[in-house]
Amino acid sequence: MATEDKNRATAAAILPLVGGAANVSSIAHCMTRLRLGLRDRSLVQDEALKAVPAVMGVVEDDTYQIVLGPGTVARVTPEFEKLVEEGRAQTPPAAPPAAEELAAQGAAMKAARKARNATPFKLFLRRIANIFVPLIPALIGCGIIAGLNGLLVNLEWLPSVTPALAAMASGFMALIAVFVGYNTAKEFGGTPILGGAVAAIIVFPGVANIEAFGQKLSPGQGGVLGALGAAVLAVYVEKWCRRWVPEALDVLVTPTLTVLVSGLVTIFGLMYVAGEISTAIGDFADWLLSNGGAGAGLILGGFFLPLVMLGLHQALIPIHTTLIEQQGYTVLLPILAMAGAGQVGAAVAVYFRLPRNESIRRTIKSALPAGFLGVGEPLIYGVSLPLGRPFITACVGGAFGGAFVGFFNQLGDAVGSTAIGPSGWALFPLLDGNHGLAATAAIYGGGLLVGYLTGFLATYFFGFGKDLLAEFNVAEEPAPTPRPTTPTEPAKAPATA
Repeated sequence: MATEDKNRATAAAILPLVGGAANVSSIAHCMTRLRLGLRDRSLVQDEALKAVPAVMGVVEDDTYQIVLGPGTVARVTPEFEKLVEEGRAQTPPAAPPAAEELAAQGAAMKAARKARNATPFKLFLRRIANIFVPLIPALIGCGIIAGLNGLLVNLEWLPSVTPALAAMASGFMALIAVFVGYNTAKEFGGTPILGGAVAAIIVFPGVANIEAFGQKLSPGQGGVLGALGAAVLAVYVEKWCRRWVPEALDVLVTPTLTVLVSGLVTIFGLMYVAGEISTAIGDFADWLLSNGGAGAGLILGGFFLPLVMLGLHQALIPIHTTLIEQQGYTVLLPILAMAGAGQVGAAVAVYFRLPRNESIRRTIKSALPAGFLGVGEPLIYGVSLPLGRPFITACVGGAFGGAFVGFFNQLGDAVGSTAIGPSGWALFPLLDGNHGLAATAAIYGGGLLVGYLTGFLATYFFGFGKDLLAEFNVAEEPAPTPRPTTPTEPAKAPATA
């Protein structure tokens, strides 16, 4: 089957299981998940959806999220959007439900969402993720090119090509503040291009001629944090102008005042303050791993899976990006990636501890390849979390893997990633450090092995109590099959009352 046909077939299989085109109110995707806004959650057929071959799992948050994996989700989403549009065009408008029914549905949906997701902190983190997640593909592409370029430079190969590769790898990072400003204004309800225009001030070379707080500014000072603050300020200035400036003058006055006011505040305030914060983040990360070492890695690797479960890992995205801006790589991501290694080890242990449960074993076999590549949702939501204790032992595996990498950081062998997003084996092309690629890859690979092994041993020996084994280590009952009739044995007539 051609790739396009396969992706369309996957989309076609998913659509009726989420209630059809009329039940889909919004469509988006991130690195691994198709995120759907649904009008009526009760129309979703969860078990049938999980049985679709391309579906690795489902997660319910503010949107209904279908885990398809990296690469696949970016190809299935456009096909899904086409099918939804076609379905809406073919479906006649339904008769409006009664007002009481609408009110009841609305109240139930509002209460459920408010209880689960509408805390101000989670909404703030969701906005932060919406700003930075669209940048991840460019970070990955440029990061891999940077790694390839570093390898060629070290080997002294293709000297006429490496300057071009360096330009490709560095161009996006040199202007990342502009993209952050654009996305920030879009997310907070302003005009995106005005947010980008204000953020562009931060990377303009001419700011080197400006003095603030008794110091000369430097291009890029404040980085993505400064761009974030500048764009948020621009949104508020723009909204104030829209409210008070007469319509006849709005097209001239509002953009001018937005860029002028927020630009002045950015130059003479935000760049300096955000620069100090960015420097403090970099210094703290270096201090934490230089002094905390194995202990810091133990905590970071052990608690990352619970952070993911709570959605709090999104708060780390600006920190990763700031470290990549400052140092060329983030030293936190390789340690946090050990959580996925612990998850894989735990899943393998579950496979051996439940030899009779073919359902869970099938889930593990189908999800393990994605788990090795850093896509952990299928194993988390399909295996360890429902079982309970194996989720904790998976965290133990991540903690020991993180401690291994953190220990070498304390010894002076920094292990970093030039981009965010990938994990597991997929992170190898993005590795960078201060002692060469071979040493960096060896330390990271050693951490993965420690995470696998510890997660396996902790789960195998401590992940199951007697009650859990009695409940889950059982064979599926085969469906009864009717005894075939033979020509000499006529079928019995059904009994009558």
